[in-house]
Amino acid sequence: MKRRIAVVGIVLLGALVVVVVDQMRRSERVARVGFLGVDSKLQGPRLAALKEGLRTSGYVEGRNLNFEIRWAESQVDQLPRLAAELVDAKVDVIVTALPPAIRAAQHATTKIPIVMTSNDPVGMGFIASFAHPGGNITGPAHPDLQLSVKRLDLLRQAVPGLSRVAILWNDEGFGVDAVHVVEEAARSMKIQTLAVEIRTPEDIGTAIAAAKAWGAQGVLQLFSPLLSAHRRELLDLLVANRMPTICDSHIYTVDGCLMSYGANIDAAFLRMGYYIDRILKGAKPADLPVEITREFDYYINLKTAQAIALVVPTQLQLQATEAIR
Repeated sequence: MKRRIAVVGIVLLGALVVVVVDQMRRSERVARVGFLGVDSKLQGPRLAALKEGLRTSGYVEGRNLNFEIRWAESQVDQLPRLAAELVDAKVDVIVTALPPAIRAAQHATTKIPIVMTSNDPVGMGFIASFAHPGGNITGPAHPDLQLSVKRLDLLRQAVPGLSRVAILWNDEGFGVDAVHVVEEAARSMKIQTLAVEIRTPEDIGTAIAAAKAWGAQGVLQLFSPLLSAHRRELLDLLVANRMPTICDSHIYTVDGCLMSYGANIDAAFLRMGYYIDRILKGAKPADLPVEITREFDYYINLKTAQAIALVVPTQLQLQATEAIR
């Protein structure tokens, strides 16, 4: 009889534990995270990295975390409206990346915390300083302006006798300041440059023709949501004209750019989970220093190299994070 009573007691205790745990889960506060994206194809994988970073901090989507996601699909002019929607939805924190999206979120609210990743957050006016961001914006940063200098050097190593490089840029991405950084570095390498601004999709063909007529032996692409949205058209023209090109992101290399060098953005989005967790637990963005990402990726597309009749030095191939064959 005593054994039966003990068994029944254990069963009841187990049931009680299940009920208590279930009640705790039900009462657990559900965080609401707004995500403002420029392009779902470009940033979809980044969102997965963000969710993984949040899981590391104990957040499970559908249990104690819900997302409000807005995509502009490269229609930059829609970002202010989408940012306003997230503010109206009263999310706990807004997560975003790329200058036009960060700026739209910044203009939409000064109260809701914003976790971003940016190449030059101080220069673009998103934060006061890396150590003391001030305001409602923080997150990991990546020094992309200086990475453009590294890209130019990689292009020089890949193309024998490189002396003329065309710079493709758009003001909604990395603007004239980034162009000046590349031009200054090119002068030190004794390379002439031609900066070609692309304002609309219709300018892409004209820009490539202008670069070719000028005698460009290589092309350096600066970050731009516009160029990202139309990268297939851009890359097809570059390959057709046999113009070796280095791009800012590996998604270009996958789609046919000869090379790319840039910060590991997945690592940055993974780290954003830490910032979100701290903020949800009461920390203020102004008190969370902006970290600088130190992880970089270098990709080479050897199929493109073959298509433009370029032999990429073995040394560069060995340095690559991945060589696409």
